[in-house]
Parts: sequence; C-alpha cells; structure tokens
Amino acid sequence: MYMMEFTFYHKLLRIGSLVLAAALLFQGGLLSTTTALMTSQTQSYLASSVGVFVGVDPTELNTITAGLTAKELALDARESALNQREINVGVNGNSAATRDLTTFVLGLVLFIVVLLMVLNYALDYLRYQEVKQSKLS
Repeated sequence: MYMMEFTFYHKLLRIGSLVLAAALLFQGGLLSTTTALMTSQTQSYLASSVGVFVGVDPTELNTITAGLTAKELALDARESALNQREINVGVNGNSAATRDLTTFVLGLVLFIVVLLMVLNYALDYLRYQEVKQSKLS
C-alpha cells in the first residue's frame, strides 16, 4: 500500500505554523495583557534606538542649529516622559493601535501558512488517489 511521505517540507510547514501561532498568542495578549504591553514597548524601543550619527566642522550656522536641535531633543524627552506617564495611567491609546496592526499582520501570515498547509495536504491526497487508481488498473 502506498504511504504518503512526510518530507522536510511538511515538517517545516507545521513548525512554522506553530511558531507563528505562538507569536500571535504572545503578541496579541491572549495569554496575558503583560505580554501585549511588553511587545508594544519592545517595538517602540527598537524603533527609537535605530539612528545615524554624522559629524561636521563647527560654524556659526552649525552652532545655532545645534542649539535648536538640543531644544528639540529636550522637548522630545519631555514628550516621551509624558507619553510614558500616559501609558502608565492607561490614557494613551496609540500603543493599542500598533499592537492591533501587528496582531493583524501576524494573523494574516498565520492564515496564509495554514491555507498553504491545507492546500498541500489536499494535493497530496489527490496525488495519492491517482497513484492508488493507477495501481488498481
């Protein structure tokens, strides 16, 4: 009797779908709201820590620009502190929108992987039926 072989591809699809499902549960906050908050803050931290530094010789224009930049950085620091206080109080809804978008993207990717798995198994079953019919004939 013909047996369908479970190849490396099948194993990879199963493992990939399980990893995506676990990431979706973790990121979506279904297990705990702490995990959702942690992923949201991690995304914000990574987004704010990526940057570039370039240096130039000081001129009058550069010193004025540096002063304005320092004031902007101070305002940004105050805004970050205010945002952190809003997050601690639970007023800021911006992180929820980011979490919802990430959850949607992860869910979409998981759906596509599961759809591909079902399609793969359906095509394997049809191929198995063809082989079975050809052996009977």
